[in-house]
Amino acid sequence: MNANFCHASAQRPLRVGILGGGIAGATVALRLADMGIETLLVEASSGLVNGPPICHLHAGGNLYRDIGDDQCLTLLRQSIASVRAYPHSINRRPTVIATPKTDPGDAEALLPRLKQVAQEYQRLVDEDPANQVLGEPEQYYRCYSREQFEALAARPIPPKAESQDDWLIPLGHHLDPESLKFPLILVQEYGWSLFRMAATATLALNAAPNCELHFHTRATRLEQQPDGWIIHASHQDGQEQPFKVDFLVNACGFRTGLVDDMAGYRRQRLVEYKAAYVARWQTEGEWPEVIFHGQRGTPNGMAQLTPYPNGVFQLHGMTDGITLFKDGLAASCEYSAQPKLPQPYVTQLNQGWQTPDIEARTREAIAHLTRLLPAFGQARVGGKPLFGAQQIPGSDPSLRAADVSFEGNHYARVEIVKASSALTAADRIVGRLADLGWLEMDEQPLSPSLALTAGQNASEVEQEAVRLARERGYPDELALNMG
Repeated sequence: MNANFCHASAQRPLRVGILGGGIAGATVALRLADMGIETLLVEASSGLVNGPPICHLHAGGNLYRDIGDDQCLTLLRQSIASVRAYPHSINRRPTVIATPKTDPGDAEALLPRLKQVAQEYQRLVDEDPANQVLGEPEQYYRCYSREQFEALAARPIPPKAESQDDWLIPLGHHLDPESLKFPLILVQEYGWSLFRMAATATLALNAAPNCELHFHTRATRLEQQPDGWIIHASHQDGQEQPFKVDFLVNACGFRTGLVDDMAGYRRQRLVEYKAAYVARWQTEGEWPEVIFHGQRGTPNGMAQLTPYPNGVFQLHGMTDGITLFKDGLAASCEYSAQPKLPQPYVTQLNQGWQTPDIEARTREAIAHLTRLLPAFGQARVGGKPLFGAQQIPGSDPSLRAADVSFEGNHYARVEIVKASSALTAADRIVGRLADLGWLEMDEQPLSPSLALTAGQNASEVEQEAVRLARERGYPDELALNMG
């Protein structure tokens, strides 16, 4: 438990209610429970961290050419903190950034940013050696010329990647250098396992004596009090139950606007429906993640190939026929803080996907990768998509680094776009509680390491992650450790 706080009132402990058990709500609950704060979490589904298809630790934001350097540095800092909070959730393999000749962008355009990010990573490690979670700072990124890439292509594929060069060899055997601009860039942006994040939170919060979890429970009405809120909730069996809390955290993901409406608050936001696809492709060697840059929303939109053990790959394609959806970006209006997605997408979110849609869109995703990686045409559908809707506060769809906002003295809304922002949001809520006099804090910043998760065993987390993957109908490989 963190030692740098105490309750402001010993007579009546502070009680914080959290609506939503996605990565945002679960992370806030972990932080608060780790500090000994009485925490209530209400979640409509059967478990924690169900949501958009998380697969990539954005430790530098290099997937996104259209965001500013400040956002990239923020994502780096948040990602490092998140790895420390979820220590067994990372797949330790690099990402290769490739620019196809069909893309109008410059392959060297990321280099000034990469230099800044590497310098910031070195500074963070110098500040605290525990921040070295992305490998050696001087190896944060490396560029490969065409000559270097072709030399690696001449080597046999190693069964296990032991060096940065080894990660490029499988690509050298399958990518035509004539189709690419150079340099290729290898960067230490790791993979992030959605299911091991869910397992981490599930094991930790189930074991936390001061955290009360209510699944299959949905808030139906909020009643504001002078000293907090009463949450009127309905359980799956129809039973109604009120919960009294001193401070309310709205962490309902893309449904955050529904809670804002219940609380009587207006907020401008976007919601974007997205999906990623699961394929099986038997190939040699260990693969890095590969990002083929492209113009979003065009037939040549970015293609993302994310590897898992045993030939399972997760696929993104930034086109309307794959990861993006026609009219899948919706905005709030003056009458409601909740954007309205088209009904077919709402039905998929609530009821899941039908087999024809799974087959058709996964095959489109495979074809999108095959344009650039011809051998991937042998891949087959590997399971149902990972899907969800992502909220974006404000009106800028390119925003990637966001965390939390407040209303009055008793209400916070968590508005993360990337999972790595969740711990920042939690810490800002702790700071808000301290500012309001509910907590007394010393001047030391909160450590990103949590006692509730730091003591977990990697194999136990993986075992629970596999159980969750099976329960949710996904391949075991999405839960297994890699690297």
